[in-house]
Amino acid sequence: MKKYFPFFLLVILLILGAGIVKKGFFGNNKETAKPEEMKTLKIGLIPADDAEEQMRNYQPMANYLSEKLEMKVEMNVTHDYTSAIEAMRSKHIDMAWYGPFSYILAVNEAGAEAIVVGIRRDTGESIYRTVIVTRADSGIKTLDDLKKRTFAFVDPASTSGNLFPRYVFNKNGINPETDFKTIIYAGTHNGVELAIKNKTVDAGADSDTSYDRMVKEGQIDPKVNIVIYKSDPIPGSPIALRSDLPIELKDKIKQALISMSEQTIFEVKGWGDIGKYVEAKDSDYEIIRETAKILNLDLTKLK
Repeated sequence: MKKYFPFFLLVILLILGAGIVKKGFFGNNKETAKPEEMKTLKIGLIPADDAEEQMRNYQPMANYLSEKLEMKVEMNVTHDYTSAIEAMRSKHIDMAWYGPFSYILAVNEAGAEAIVVGIRRDTGESIYRTVIVTRADSGIKTLDDLKKRTFAFVDPASTSGNLFPRYVFNKNGINPETDFKTIIYAGTHNGVELAIKNKTVDAGADSDTSYDRMVKEGQIDPKVNIVIYKSDPIPGSPIALRSDLPIELKDKIKQALISMSEQTIFEVKGWGDIGKYVEAKDSDYEIIRETAKILNLDLTKLK
């Protein structure tokens, strides 16, 4: 036995060493935290205005969820729509409030799962619309008048600020790439309205909810920034989660949002004129997928 003792000792040390490495004692542990160990819910906000102001506007929602879920809630404003999708794909965020088009992109790219959608206080519905806006002194009265003019979309992944206006133009025989003088992406809904107001562009696409909010807040004058077209209804913007989150946590978040009081919702200024949240289903957004197909958009690629 003494003869073979060094050999047995070496084998034992190798086995123990393998166990230590596997458990990550040398700093190489790549195992992710188990679902029940999740301590922080990370929320991504698609940019709408000044980032610091947007964080302040959404803070009541973060405080509410932190209390209801009994866990820390962190927020950050992403660079653009695509960044919010990529952040969820790479698991840097767990929850986001997407537009309908960015939501279906997030489903394909990041495994997003819609849980709730807001019901507007003014209409009692979740739907909203694209509006085409111009300055009152531009001389633009109809969609056809937009030809040879400068135009602002919001973001390539925006529903009311890109997808639906392009669908509207397609139906009316207008090709923005060839019929407009110049096209820009303003980055945010606010950016489109301000570009029109400041005469950076002749016209642009926005959502009626964003337009109404900016009028209410005095950021634009409805006698200066005038609406010349309203689209058919668009399904409301969903709040979505990473589908691979623990089922129990997803249910708790959904129920917390559905049971949120109108007063708490009212405190979250970034949500607009929302009265309550109800359950959302992925099938609610089939019309968005169909619209994207009509425009020959590849939903397997981020825009």
